[in-house]
Amino acid sequence: MLNVKDLHAYYGKSHILQGVSLAVGEGEIVSLLGRNGVGRSTTLKAIIGEVSPSGSIEFKGEEIAGRKSHVIARKGIGYVPENRDIFPTLTARQNLILGLKSTRSKGRWSIEDAFNLFPNLRERADISAGVLSGGEQQMLTICRTLMGDPDLIMIDEPTEGLAPQNVERVRQLIEEIAARGVAILLVEQKLTIALQISARIYVMGHGRIVFEGKPEDLRDNADIRKEWLEV
Repeated sequence: MLNVKDLHAYYGKSHILQGVSLAVGEGEIVSLLGRNGVGRSTTLKAIIGEVSPSGSIEFKGEEIAGRKSHVIARKGIGYVPENRDIFPTLTARQNLILGLKSTRSKGRWSIEDAFNLFPNLRERADISAGVLSGGEQQMLTICRTLMGDPDLIMIDEPTEGLAPQNVERVRQLIEEIAARGVAILLVEQKLTIALQISARIYVMGHGRIVFEGKPEDLRDNADIRKEWLEV
């Protein structure tokens, strides 16, 4: 579904992505791991068009590298940034409505689905999103992106700063998303979660992919974990 080949990106004169190649298949959960600052978030931003890339980004067989973000999103890629990008003065319900791809046709996800997955959102649906807890805002951000009915969703650090109970809810949501046929490219710091839910894992270091394999391959490779993941 998504094929990235020899992707390069710069911030000014800094060469951030240095030939990144990765792939995500239909309905597959793929995790992109690595320490902070190695280029994981930049990879997602380059795919969605927020950073100007060079190289190839194919989505469902179509080259999308360098397209505008809104054009890429309409082709079926959802993006959940790490900063919980909500509209704080709107209610949780209004945030979800804004995410709807169409009010006329029914997609895989509805506002009722979001409320069923996260009862807290139902209870707080009509209060300003800006006063929700960090965990509730993260759930709202993911669910709002799902309202656009993406075929692939990229999620950046969804469990960062969350309480253990909310971490588990996010993990369950990610698995539910994949169960409905949506592919997922996940940037995550928590190795345990990535090993539990991923079909395949990539590890980044210094702007490059330094490991690709199945979760069991990474479990068995102490050298890679020590050099590129452990603090």
